[in-house]
Amino acid sequence: MTALLSLSLAMMAGLMMTRLIKRWHLPDVTAYLVAGVLIGPCFLGKLNIPGIGFSTYDQLEEVTLISKVALGFIAFSIGNEFRLSQLKETGRQALVIGVVQACIATLLVDAALLAFHFLRPEALSVPAAITLGAIAAATAPAATLMVVRQYKASGPLTDLLLPIVALDDAVGLVLFAVSFGIAKALVSGVIDVCTIVFNPIIEIIGSLLLGAVAGYVLTKIEKLFNSNTNRLAMTISFVFLTVALSMLEIEVGPVKIGFSSLLVCMMMGSVFCNLCPLSEEIMHNSDRWTAPLLVLFFVISGAELELGVFAKFSSVFIGIIYIVSRSLGKYFGARESAEAVGCDKNVVRYLGITLLPQAGVALGMCVTASTLPNDGSLIRNIVLFAVLIYELVGPVCTKWALTKAGDIRPQSEAVIHRREEKLAAVKK
Repeated sequence: MTALLSLSLAMMAGLMMTRLIKRWHLPDVTAYLVAGVLIGPCFLGKLNIPGIGFSTYDQLEEVTLISKVALGFIAFSIGNEFRLSQLKETGRQALVIGVVQACIATLLVDAALLAFHFLRPEALSVPAAITLGAIAAATAPAATLMVVRQYKASGPLTDLLLPIVALDDAVGLVLFAVSFGIAKALVSGVIDVCTIVFNPIIEIIGSLLLGAVAGYVLTKIEKLFNSNTNRLAMTISFVFLTVALSMLEIEVGPVKIGFSSLLVCMMMGSVFCNLCPLSEEIMHNSDRWTAPLLVLFFVISGAELELGVFAKFSSVFIGIIYIVSRSLGKYFGARESAEAVGCDKNVVRYLGITLLPQAGVALGMCVTASTLPNDGSLIRNIVLFAVLIYELVGPVCTKWALTKAGDIRPQSEAVIHRREEKLAAVKK
């Protein structure tokens, strides 16, 4: 009962917060995150009243399944952006930009943190620096997708943005696996080729294969139903299934076979949208069904942010270096690569700003990185600090960039007038 009360409060708090910040024209995702912080262990949770907020981070662990499922649906929706008809026009551009900007962000963070290491070797080690550089490559697809949906963004920038965010996480997983393998080798003095080379390749290939099979099977099963309701129910069940399967880990000797739920669900969505003739309608219905789930996801994400990281000056200072160098890497990496492949001038100018949000994938990498001897706690604090800043500022920056690029358009006076008439009728 306590868990249900906490979840109901979380959803209501997130929705009510959108009304409070409406006057500042901030994205809803920012309101959800702020509401989460307020009902989390740092504020209301301290009252330790059952059902009123989350009193401990252990309590939040009990509802992490919601976050995992929500990320699955987010990835499934992003997979819809990989329609072959669209990729013929933007596929090459998305591939080049996705790889280049992720690599440049990693290299720039590596350079900045290694320079800091040589100035203060006791504050930051080389293994920690290169691990943080790899984590910098990841971008949060959830916040970006929510802003695009809320404001119904469409245009050249949006068409490129979502495929790039999807590719970004795949590149990030490879960079992290290689960098973390090198970091562990520097600590232990033993080079593990399986960890550095084979495991990340197997994870990506395995995830894509699992997602492709799931998408093909889902397409075939959908043909058995004539009811839209039943088709929607089957789609939802398959997302649940693929998220569950992606949690499997198989060890064959020194080789570890694991899956990325984001890549699995993205691939399933991509195969499904290209094979199923009814995919657009089903995807649209699925997005409407998952809207409340995404509210919970972001409120829980806000509650998980640990404000205690501000208490350690060293973590904050290194975190600032990380944030600044990553932001510059994302911006200039996207800018230069977009210009090189002949993108629209607004895409060149504003794409990098939309790639700043960072959360889910980076936190997943952080869990693995926290096992690094001597440096795990420091890496965790720096990533948590960066995620806190990026999640609160990133959606606002994304909205601003999409607006300046012309992908978010102001509502027409007729639409606003009709809405005001409906609200007035309800009040009467």
